[in-house]
Amino acid sequence: MKKLLASTVFAAGLYVATGSAQAAECGKISIAEMNWASAGVAAYVDKIILETGYGCDVTLVTGDTMPTFTSMNEKGEPDMAPELWVNAVRTPLDEAVAEGRLIQAAPILSDGGVEGWWIPKFIADAHPDIKTVQDALKHPELFPAPEDSSKAAVINCPSGWNCQISTANLYRAVGAKEKGFDLVDTGSAAGLDGSIANAFEKKTGWLGYYWAPTAILGKYEMVKLSFDVKHDKAEWDKCTAVADCADPKVNSYPVSDVYTVVTKEFAEKASVALDYVKARKWDNHTVGEVLAWMDENQATNEEAAEHFLKTYPELWTGWLPAEVADKVKADL
Repeated sequence: MKKLLASTVFAAGLYVATGSAQAAECGKISIAEMNWASAGVAAYVDKIILETGYGCDVTLVTGDTMPTFTSMNEKGEPDMAPELWVNAVRTPLDEAVAEGRLIQAAPILSDGGVEGWWIPKFIADAHPDIKTVQDALKHPELFPAPEDSSKAAVINCPSGWNCQISTANLYRAVGAKEKGFDLVDTGSAAGLDGSIANAFEKKTGWLGYYWAPTAILGKYEMVKLSFDVKHDKAEWDKCTAVADCADPKVNSYPVSDVYTVVTKEFAEKASVALDYVKARKWDNHTVGEVLAWMDENQATNEEAAEHFLKTYPELWTGWLPAEVADKVKADL
């Protein structure tokens, strides 16, 4: 019995020492919990995995794109931004990476942040000839305006959103008005979402601006239409995204690069976890499904992260060594 007790105490001491060493190796980590859903969920996924899998001591701090990037670049904190839309900070980020202050890790959204004009999949299935925006504009009868079904509509972003400008310019560029389409401002984010929900409820057509990943596109199957041209950044910056541009040309929305960015200090103190950060990525469809579940269940970021880890083990276990994945599974 004494030998068994001694053996048990030794094993427990070895486990504690090993765990403490791992925690010491990882250290204290601060992660930006951005103020939009997909990034907030990602922050909690990282918190759970870094704490339970790698023994890190993780703190979440409130974040947003510009303030978080500026703080990371100038002060080295927080240590990690799980979902940074880097197009907004491309030049200073490139400088920070070149000078060794920051590390651009994995593209967390494997297919990028996507914007465009969409139609319901049931419309696309019923009308396989509709592949482009121009194709859709040949069928005003399929896309009734919400308030007046005798008219067709292109649904725009709410006032004050940047996408309202680009959508209005593209509406003019493709000659939608001349083809019988009104440009409809939905008034708010809830109004925009509600217009899509209403179209699916009534099984009527819908044509307008939206983006991914989002809860709405996780809940309702939509198809993004092509503008039949490549994205022209110079034209976009000169006119497409400029209010009251006199002569807008047909253009495509850019795909936004969305990466995980960490500080040099994170790489130094949490090198044991850096391979995970470099491997971790998910696609818009998966994120959309998680956000749809979150919306339907009025769940928090943390609850949605736990739902993801319980529901998609075939995805996230591939980011981790087997022994680390086993620790995370055991803690769920």
